[in-house]
Order: sequence, then structure tokens, then C-alpha cells
Amino acid sequence: MARITASVYTSHVPAIGVALDQGKTQEPYWQPLFAGYEYSKQWMKDNTPDVVFLVYNDHATNFSLELIPTFALGCAAEFPIADEGWGPRPLPTVQGHPELAAHIAQSVIQQDFDLTLCNAMKVDHGLTVPLSLMCDNPPMPGGAWPFKVIPFHVNVVQYPVPSGARCFALGQAIRRAVESFDQDLNVQIWGTGGMSHQLQGARAGLINKAWDNAFLDRLIADPAGLAQVPHIEYVREAGSEGIELVMWLIARGAMADVAGGPAPTLKHRFFHVPASNTAVGHLILENN
Repeated sequence: MARITASVYTSHVPAIGVALDQGKTQEPYWQPLFAGYEYSKQWMKDNTPDVVFLVYNDHATNFSLELIPTFALGCAAEFPIADEGWGPRPLPTVQGHPELAAHIAQSVIQQDFDLTLCNAMKVDHGLTVPLSLMCDNPPMPGGAWPFKVIPFHVNVVQYPVPSGARCFALGQAIRRAVESFDQDLNVQIWGTGGMSHQLQGARAGLINKAWDNAFLDRLIADPAGLAQVPHIEYVREAGSEGIELVMWLIARGAMADVAGGPAPTLKHRFFHVPASNTAVGHLILENN
């Protein structure tokens, strides 16, 4: 059967992609951030999965305030790179896994989670920046990502947004779906977005290092308790865009210990401030 072997958590700040694409990774401002992912890139080479189930939020690329699903599953065979206003990033098209995506859709919907199924999607920085951080940018033209990707969008832009508890339970449903797939696949699940940041209003530029690191502590050791944190705490402590962190709970809910298995192994932890007025957090957890 397919199995989830690890979960990866990372911020998806758009300026990180720009720095990568413009060759700025060794500039003094950016070098400390990219140094924090050197271990991760080697870990990815040593632990390359067949498929990554990548949880992120669309940034008005496919969905606008006219139509925004709470949960949207990418079921296509490929996902083109979006033009977010300055041209598409120079990256390979993301290859999907329609068979596993269709199975996850069937299983998760039968577990009473309503999903929007997308047979055509473009992917923006919410998905491409994590890929670039973990894999480097494949050479273009002719390059390819080293695994297939199932994009999974979560609405964390327009209220009402899903609760942490709902996201955590959805992660558990996704694990059950993956484990009931009858192909032998190595699957990783990634949660992206956050950490503390606010892009507008009187608190624009807010970063809360203490709260962010406490979140990382609890995500590792007490995910079920963390899942009970209400929206208002995210907004108060981590800023209006800090609510993106509920997406990390989907990935954490899919880990084996949540279903009674052994605790995961922490392979890497990194935290850095600032990156374009945002706190960057990153974890790698391996199932045992």
C-alpha cells in the first residue's frame, strides 16, 4: 500500500522565490535564510518520495472573492506555473498524480469532508516556493521536479476559514486515504504558509518570535492540543496572515503517531526573521 513517510513544514514567502530566481541567495540579507535549507535539500535527495501532497493556499490565481472553496484538490496530470503579475517563474510544469488524487478524493469525501475537485489549476508561489526551497530550481529548459505533486488548496484568505481542529482531522482522513491506495508509493505531506506576519493595517509588519517558536514546539509534541487553538489567537498573536498556520495542522494530522503509532523523528528545525517582513519557520518530521 501507499504510505506517508514524512511531513515537511515551511513558509512560502513570495520574495524567497524572487531571490532564488534573481540569484540573490548569497546576498547578506538572504544568505542566513537559504543556509537554513541546506540540510533540507540534502535530506530531499536522500529521501525522495514518489509523490508530495502539498497543502498551500491559492493567492487569487485560480480563485477570487467571487468563488473560493474551503478545500480544493488538484486532480490534473500537470499544473502550469502561474503568472502572478511579473511573468511565470522559470520553473518546470508541476506533474500531478491523477490516480492517487482521485482515490484521495473518493476516500476523503466518503469520510464526510467536502472537497472541490480541480481538473485544471495553475500553481503560484504558495506551492512553488516550497518546492524551490526543498529541491533547488531544476535547470531550464528541460528540467523536472524529482517527484509528482498533488496540490491541495485551503482557504485562509476569506473568512470563514476552517478551524485548526477541522484541518487536523482532515489530515487524519488523508492519511487513511493514502494508506488504502493499492500502489506501493512513498508519499510525503507538506504544510506551508506562515509564520507570523501581517501585510496591512496598523499592525503591518508584526512578527512574534516567541509565539512562533511555541507553535513549533507544540506542533512537534502536542499537535492535538495545538489543533484546539481558536482563530482569534492566531490573529491576535501571529497577525492576520498568521492564520495560514492551520494548514500545517493538516500535514501534522497525517502523521502516524496521531493514529497511535510511534512519535515522529525531528530531522530538522529552522526559524529565521525577517524574510520580507515575515517570520520563516521550517520543520522536517519522519514517521517511524
